[in-house]
Amino acid sequence: MAWFMFILCVLFCSFHVLLANDLSKFINISWGDGRGQMVNNNELLTLILDRGSGSGFESKNEYLFAKVQMRIKLVSGNSAGTVTTFFLSSKGDYHDEIDFEFLGNTSGNPYIVHTNVFCEGIGNREMQFYLWFDPTADFHNYTIFWNHQHIVFYVDDIPIREFKNFQDKGVPFPQYQAMRLYSSLWDADNWATRGGLEKTDWSQAPFKAYYENYNEDGCFWYNGYSSCTPNSNSWLWGNFDYDYAMKGQMKWVQDNYMIYSYCQDSKKFPQGYPLECYLNTY
Repeated sequence: MAWFMFILCVLFCSFHVLLANDLSKFINISWGDGRGQMVNNNELLTLILDRGSGSGFESKNEYLFAKVQMRIKLVSGNSAGTVTTFFLSSKGDYHDEIDFEFLGNTSGNPYIVHTNVFCEGIGNREMQFYLWFDPTADFHNYTIFWNHQHIVFYVDDIPIREFKNFQDKGVPFPQYQAMRLYSSLWDADNWATRGGLEKTDWSQAPFKAYYENYNEDGCFWYNGYSSCTPNSNSWLWGNFDYDYAMKGQMKWVQDNYMIYSYCQDSKKFPQGYPLECYLNTY
């Protein structure tokens, strides 16, 4: 019996791994008129942008707190004007949203990683970073971790930004609306590169971004009910306030690679920074 259970576990685990690599089990290509494609037995997804349109996909599941991650290889060469996104969002005018946006640039210049958090339709919580590697040369892992205590953005398992839940102090925090994972590749040359000064060079089209290894974990949302309780998925209800190694990694990124923070933009907030900027949020 023990050997039978061992073999059954091995078979189940192997099957689970195969499913984890089959993106069609977790993702729907949602727009682009055929410009989004899954190939290699659905293990690789490509989004394409050309003059006609961009393209995008969405997760089949919705979540109310989750950890979602995917390996992405960004548009190479002269990607000015293009934006590749990876984000969680709810529906409607008063939507919540947690954004990774990768702003393309002219050849030889670095991508800008743009992050933002919306709550009830209001954003203006942007932080931007350069990366410490070329994100077009190979796949890298990008993660959004969202629970009732904080939101953390990770690049290759290194935290780059934390947005804490200070709702008890009057800071809105997304925790009541279920969200779905979305990704897109689209043309935003009116603002994406140097504020719109660098336009999309359509002679370089089609532009392509590549995706693999989507992983989702957390509280799945079905018909108005969550699959979780505070006592299930214990990892989901923790934070890294006392993980000094993680805190040190995040400080290293922000000291060396952060190029913009809304909490330092006095022109945007002449009457004073948002409250969370004074509450040790990063």
